[in-house]
Amino acid sequence: MDHSHLAHNWADIRHRVAEACRAAGRDPSEVSILPVSKTFGADVVREAVALGLHRFGENKVQEIRDKSGPLADCGIDWVMIGHLQTNKAKDVARLASEVQSLDRPELAEALHRRLTLEGRSIDVLVQVKTSREDSKYGLPPDQLPAFLDSLRQYDTLRVRGLMTLAIHTDDPAEIRACFRQLRELRDAEMARGHDIPRLSMGMSGDFPLAIAEGSTEVRIGTAIFGRRPYPDSYYWPEGSGQGDISG
Repeated sequence: MDHSHLAHNWADIRHRVAEACRAAGRDPSEVSILPVSKTFGADVVREAVALGLHRFGENKVQEIRDKSGPLADCGIDWVMIGHLQTNKAKDVARLASEVQSLDRPELAEALHRRLTLEGRSIDVLVQVKTSREDSKYGLPPDQLPAFLDSLRQYDTLRVRGLMTLAIHTDDPAEIRACFRQLRELRDAEMARGHDIPRLSMGMSGDFPLAIAEGSTEVRIGTAIFGRRPYPDSYYWPEGSGQGDISG
């Protein structure tokens, strides 16, 4: 199968992200790109690895499990970005290098327990709900201070920052408001002594707005890999009622 479009798309999205940074008065080195390979097979990911990519976001634990074997020789860091059920903590603790969707105490406890058994620690981002949509997951903003304080008891969870999904709308002001809220929450918690500089926010359709509001990492799927080979609904997190969270 021909995946030659990947090189063009990867160069294009790097250029677009750099342009968005410059438009926001920011240094492009401040913003990283997380390629999101959900629904694409191991062969496509291997082609992306050949371009120098070694860190990939996935929505479902099953996909990390299915791809990690065939790609074991590639040294990939798998990043879980989708809603995570506690009963999947075992696989995440064994296979993932990072979880960006930590959103509740019981998940933190389950991950810590499994990571302890594995003798591992991983980076985590706390997912905060900044959108009013019922379909979106995330910790309520007012619960963030207490939750971050509680995570200090888990030495297997290295809390690095926050993640969010903006509201699904054509109104840029509403989208920016979601990203701005996350940045303000991060700044407030940094002032309280939490070392959480990272902000994972922005996807293929809204990353310039996220960068303008302070994003340090954008999650890009479609703009790199192209249209997905399966309907998004097939890969929704179980019971979520939510589609694409990657871009």
